[in-house]
Amino acid sequence: MLQIILISAAFVALIIPIGKYLYHVAELQRTFADPVFDRLDNSIYRVCGIDKEEMSWKKYAMSVLATNAVMVLIGYFILRIQEVPILNPNGIGGMEPTLAFNTIISFMTNTNLQHYSGESGLSYLSQMTVITFMMFTSAATGFSVAMAFMRGLAGKTHNVGNFYVDLVRITTRVLLPLSIIGGVFLVSQGVPQNLSPNITVHTIEGGYQDIAMGPIASLEIIKHLGTNGGGFLGANSATPLENPNIISNMAEMLSMMVLPGACVIVFGHMVNNGKKEKTNGMKKGIWFGSEARPIFAVMSIIFIVGLAVCLAAESAGNPILEKAGLNQSMGSMEGKEVRFGVVQSAVFTTVTTAFTTGTVNNMHDTLTPLGGAVPLMNMMLNVVFGGKGVGLMNMVLYAILAVFICGLMIGRTPEYLGKKIEGKEMKLTALGIIIHPLLILTFSAFAVAVPEGVAGITNPGYHGLTQVLYEFSSAAANNGSGFEGLADNSYFWNITTGLVMFFGRYLAIIIQLAVAGSLMMKQPINESIGTLKTDTGTFTISLLMVVLIIAALTFFPVMVLGPIAEHLTLWN
Repeated sequence: MLQIILISAAFVALIIPIGKYLYHVAELQRTFADPVFDRLDNSIYRVCGIDKEEMSWKKYAMSVLATNAVMVLIGYFILRIQEVPILNPNGIGGMEPTLAFNTIISFMTNTNLQHYSGESGLSYLSQMTVITFMMFTSAATGFSVAMAFMRGLAGKTHNVGNFYVDLVRITTRVLLPLSIIGGVFLVSQGVPQNLSPNITVHTIEGGYQDIAMGPIASLEIIKHLGTNGGGFLGANSATPLENPNIISNMAEMLSMMVLPGACVIVFGHMVNNGKKEKTNGMKKGIWFGSEARPIFAVMSIIFIVGLAVCLAAESAGNPILEKAGLNQSMGSMEGKEVRFGVVQSAVFTTVTTAFTTGTVNNMHDTLTPLGGAVPLMNMMLNVVFGGKGVGLMNMVLYAILAVFICGLMIGRTPEYLGKKIEGKEMKLTALGIIIHPLLILTFSAFAVAVPEGVAGITNPGYHGLTQVLYEFSSAAANNGSGFEGLADNSYFWNITTGLVMFFGRYLAIIIQLAVAGSLMMKQPINESIGTLKTDTGTFTISLLMVVLIIAALTFFPVMVLGPIAEHLTLWN
């Protein structure tokens, strides 16, 4: 409990100042770092010929797609020719076409789903110029879209900003400095950072073992700060080379949490114009604005409940192993590192899927059925903080839906943030909400219906279905973690998950920007006695119920066929 309290307290303490700083970066306001970063940014603008003119939401979306497309083409080319003797001391060969397709889509969409092991599948050239580079640019792209989305909701102008300016400022003023600080810290804890070839050692058992080397620390920090999740090594943050001890483990969890949490703070400042409100003599929204409180509260409630279920399930152990004579007093330790134990493993599992990072410090395929259901539901919901503002934008869509439903129930015209919600916004909102479960359930059904999909399932029965659901939920949520029991490096799985990652990322971006653009163009409505307030406890409960009901209607049947049925069978 002390570990959980410390992490939670540090999270809340960090997101408030970081959120305020991000707000100043997003609004082009002055910050303490301007004397240094202004010169750097202006140099980049000149070299790249960037026009800083404000964009409409359509132009912003097209800029995102065009920029990402160029990086995909260059990255795919590098992966295919990585056998060249440049930064390739271990002699890694070029990547197979469908695996290269899956990998480049994965890292450009900030998913970082890995159907390969980094130490044997990528050269240092690919690890740095493709993987690490895209961890910066894909994270900066996500944050930029979130900032544009919030500007549209705030409705201060008829434009949502400039994508290229946002991309540069987020990279230079947020991701780079935090990565340098965090990378140095990880090196101090024992994470390697070099360009040396792997070391072959003679073990005390008399055999030989390769010890991985390379620029691990620099990739490790941005994979967490950017909520990327792809590991330099196949075992990801479960290996001591990426995550040496309990201190690094807690630092990596916090680095996953701070920027997504700070996005909620930015939202509060943005839609409240950064001002402090007063009601009955009490200051409201001092930290993150009154409109952000219900969103933060609902996210926190779902996160805490999920963490409690996961921790309880893993602490209860496995009754089958207990009957076999194995001591389960420490909980289910299968697939977990002894240096982390059940508590740190359960917290890490919940954090990495709630904040859609995808890094793992234990093997999720070995979680108990209910323990594995928690990360699965986090990705299916995709609203619990999420990564790069994803959770925030998805939660706002649910808030618009909640406003619409509540307005119908009390006979009031639905309004959100001072703008009337009409047919166009509701159609876009419904489409934005339904795309995520549509991708997961459609592709999962397809996978279990064709021989190529079934061939990848390594566990029979309920657990096999959960493996399939987890893979497509991870891809659709741009999470990237895997059950790792699935034989996923095949033509079928490389192509299908690549398509889910692509549509899960870019369709959501276009729809969310369209919603923000539509609301931005509307005239503000004066608050009246009939206005449904969206900063109250009542609305918080309504929002929570809408999220849970939609989740139950879409995912409960398939959850019953997977982890719930497996749990009932295990504990029968």
